[in-house]
Amino acid sequence: MAEYADPDVLVSTDWVAEHQNDPSVRIVESNEDRALYIQGHIPGAVEIDWLIDLQDQNVRDYVDRVGFEKICRDNGISNDTTVVFYGDQNNWWACYAFWVFKLYGHERCKIMNGGRKKWQLDGRAWSTDRVSYPAATYTAPEQDKSVRALRDEVLKHQKAGKALIDVRSPEEYRGERLHMPEYPNEGAVRGGHIPGAVNIPWPLSVNEDGTFKSAKDLEKLYCKTNHLKRRSPTIAYCRIGERSSLTWFVLKYLLGFGNVRNYDGSWLEWGNSVGVPIVKGPEPTAASAAPGA
Repeated sequence: MAEYADPDVLVSTDWVAEHQNDPSVRIVESNEDRALYIQGHIPGAVEIDWLIDLQDQNVRDYVDRVGFEKICRDNGISNDTTVVFYGDQNNWWACYAFWVFKLYGHERCKIMNGGRKKWQLDGRAWSTDRVSYPAATYTAPEQDKSVRALRDEVLKHQKAGKALIDVRSPEEYRGERLHMPEYPNEGAVRGGHIPGAVNIPWPLSVNEDGTFKSAKDLEKLYCKTNHLKRRSPTIAYCRIGERSSLTWFVLKYLLGFGNVRNYDGSWLEWGNSVGVPIVKGPEPTAASAAPGA
């Protein structure tokens, strides 16, 4: 993994197996399907759920700084703990949790390359014991706005013609499907994409075994084929920010993009917003695209 821009941010299943009992390491499982942790998880891993733990449903936002500090304390995570994330769906939700931890400035964050899928393929043992650790001391800063893009910031970014990446499926991008079939209550009233956004579906970044593709392949995909520039301000989005957090991770840590943000409001917000433009069809822009279209 030395080929990546920041190779230390990825660890192998071998590394995790060797550090299962390391007191300076906390292994965190974050899944779409919460039943998976109960059915079996890496021995010693704690569960941090993207919805129940990381979000404040009263304001439809992330937990505040105090709430984040409590999550860390309750899971035995201190400021100097190395936190290793993994999960299902090729690490969608692991990258999402990683992104939230970076939002609150946690320095020592890693992703287990391949997630649950690779651990299973390697034939490693699972545990059904729900573990707990002594409470830790944790102090977090306020949110780091350099990793997150809000709707009005995205609109300004779009109007300036800066780089946007829609990581959803081509059907969602073209506006042929308003929501994912498995999320019928999380659709938008309009289908399509943000004008100027290129469609680079997230699965193109990963191999069949769930691991990330090589730096050479990622470079070809993002920089050579889609002409993205490492120094150009870039925003990634999807439906609710989970798939785009994986792309954000790829761009920032594996390819070394210097200014990339995740728009977590994503299409669920944009497609339901008044006064923002959309485009339908396979091309990034269209002559007929206009506010309210």
